[in-house]
Amino acid sequence: MVRDGYFYGIFLFIAAALVAWLAAFVWAIPAILAACFLLWFFRDPERIIPQIPGAVVSPADGKVTDVSPTVVDEIPQIRISIFLNVFDVHVNRSPAAGVIQDIRYRKGKFLNAMNEASAEMNEQNVVTVEGQGQRVVFKQIAGLLARRIVFTKKIGDHVARGERVGLIKFGSRTDILLDPSASIQIKIGDRVKGGATVLALLDATAPLSSLKAGNLEQGVV
Repeated sequence: MVRDGYFYGIFLFIAAALVAWLAAFVWAIPAILAACFLLWFFRDPERIIPQIPGAVVSPADGKVTDVSPTVVDEIPQIRISIFLNVFDVHVNRSPAAGVIQDIRYRKGKFLNAMNEASAEMNEQNVVTVEGQGQRVVFKQIAGLLARRIVFTKKIGDHVARGERVGLIKFGSRTDILLDPSASIQIKIGDRVKGGATVLALLDATAPLSSLKAGNLEQGVV
């Protein structure tokens, strides 16, 4: 579990105890239920990380809402968008192994994360990871309810594929920007899991579905 879950949970349990002592237990039930929900919300399950060369894994749990070409700084890219509802795991993971080359935090609005405009207008943290000749950019994007983005790494840090790198509190969105040559392995509407679902292959000569199970060396993180 993420540390924040204990903080919120303990605070609410204490509040519930005070309400029960000063008034009646029935009035403490909402605080108890809220505490249980927050303990569950901040869960941080272990994941099996695919060790396929060139694989880009999902940075978050959620639903794929967009897979489309875009242009960033006059450079063609493929954008994959993932929407996280309040019931999804909100721990973020690095989509690729490498060195963090750039981190840019941009203030902005808090539009609904399902809104396409949120990709550019909402408050967000933009991270660039480079390694083994690969460059992956991913964004932690605040949503209508998410008002805090946490990123635990700094420029120059080495990260493993699927390594935990942060958290977006409550409903939110993550975007991944890839070279147009990437072999996309998912489609709109798919449910994905952070660190475990392969979104794309950057240097593969065959689609993921054609790789034999014996070639999928895995590790748990």
